[in-house]
Amino acid sequence: MYPESIRSLIESFKYLPGIGEKTAERLAFSVLDLEEEQIELFSESLLDVNNKVHKCSKCNTLTEEDLCYICSDSGRNSNVLCVVEDTKSVFLFEKLGMFSGKYHVLEGLISPLDGINPEDIGLDKLLDRVQEEKFEEIIFAFKPSIEGETTALYVKKILDDLDIKITRLASGVPIGADMEYVDSLTLERALNDRKEIE
Repeated sequence: MYPESIRSLIESFKYLPGIGEKTAERLAFSVLDLEEEQIELFSESLLDVNNKVHKCSKCNTLTEEDLCYICSDSGRNSNVLCVVEDTKSVFLFEKLGMFSGKYHVLEGLISPLDGINPEDIGLDKLLDRVQEEKFEEIIFAFKPSIEGETTALYVKKILDDLDIKITRLASGVPIGADMEYVDSLTLERALNDRKEIE
């Protein structure tokens, strides 16, 4: 029904997560309204991301250099390491501007049901780094889920022999949430992490 080039563009947009047929069609027709320079920029950006972006050799976040801008910044607090499950988390923390330490990105979270075991998430690289850089505190910043909890407990057990303070992000009931819709893990964490009203 569509010309082959439009059909091909629609199929290409469907490679992106969350993009179904209707959205892909809408995006493809939006491209037809772009100026030639905008299309060239879009095309070059896609190629640049594919050709230039790779993992930082130290922390695994995305960069175009050997070391990312965070690992290269000597002004950051090198005593604290925040361990996250993906690069998006690093960029989220950086946008907030509230954390000045270093990061380490795992390759996902332990999830035996999905066939993801401890050896699949790059823990060796994390452990080598922890022993080499002598951090005073490690923060686990994983999503509050069974997988996040499993990963945190597993890594903590491995690091127990080292003299390092290990913490995790506080989590609990979100503001405005209806209690009947809060899952049991979140409720349990909220209860255990409760603090005195000041």
